[in-house]
Amino acid sequence: MAAPPKEQPIDLGIYSRNRKPARITATELVAVSLSTIWIAGVAGFFLISRNGGMPPLDSLQFVMTLLAIFLPVALIWVAATATRSSRMMREDAARLQMAIDALRQTYVQSQQASGAGVKPGVEKKLEEIAAAQRKTEHAIATFTSIRPDQRASAAPKTALPQARGPVEEQGNLALGTPAEAMAAPVNIADFIRALNFPENAEDKEGFRALRRALQDRQTAQLVQASQDVLTLLSHDGIYMDDLRPDRARSEIWRKFARGERGRAVAGLGGVRDRSCLALAAGRMRTDSIFRDSVHHFLRKFDQTFAAFESHASDADIGDLSDTRTARAFMLLGRVTGMFD
Repeated sequence: MAAPPKEQPIDLGIYSRNRKPARITATELVAVSLSTIWIAGVAGFFLISRNGGMPPLDSLQFVMTLLAIFLPVALIWVAATATRSSRMMREDAARLQMAIDALRQTYVQSQQASGAGVKPGVEKKLEEIAAAQRKTEHAIATFTSIRPDQRASAAPKTALPQARGPVEEQGNLALGTPAEAMAAPVNIADFIRALNFPENAEDKEGFRALRRALQDRQTAQLVQASQDVLTLLSHDGIYMDDLRPDRARSEIWRKFARGERGRAVAGLGGVRDRSCLALAAGRMRTDSIFRDSVHHFLRKFDQTFAAFESHASDADIGDLSDTRTARAFMLLGRVTGMFD
């Protein structure tokens, strides 16, 4: 799932790496002119005094004379430098204010549009979710004929326990052995790769792992819930590849899997992008479909990760925390106050 090309960065003056070198301005020209006039006046004074028979200077008088000559020049250039710095700071402040106003206007417009179009846009949102689901199913079907790699070594560890209680509140029908019971359990590597989703249409290994993971009922439910929230977040320009959350220790993840909440697992809320947090929080308040999808996703992630943690090593948990699904969990968990 590749992110779209990013927009060009806004020029923020001193905050931009590509700042052009400053040019000579009227301030420097005035400072050069005043310094030249002063030096010329001092030179003329000494020439006239020398012709008039000025007495020789002792050491103290010589030092005071140098100060009297060069101190005004230094003050001229200090004033010029201060004026130039003040002008640059005003320009940078203006650029920064323009950038902040543009971001604020974009955010307000998006909130107004989402708030005004909640009811009329329900059908459109459902169609977009269905279209994204059909696209994924078509991509998966493209690679269904690819046979899994045959491993001569010992079978890898499974990601989830094989003997699990019922996930849904629905009884099993007496129609023989269910299809998911006959499928091979998904291993940890495929489980983690599936939660990160394929990078692009040429990522054959990613689609192969996703196809294997979808054969497991609990994993398939988490993958579908993750796909739904990632699709909805992308409508606001929020992509998991753009997030760089602080990495939490595996001990904190294990505490979460064992039911601890609040400050004990606050390290999981490592997403610091304020714009993404603000957009997601605003969408939670105004979009009921997004809100229901988020709560469903967080519940499925909680259930599945609790089963995964008992089989996973610290390295496996670290790899899982780098997936797009885990980043969405950290973002939405912080928005909903799960880590407070």
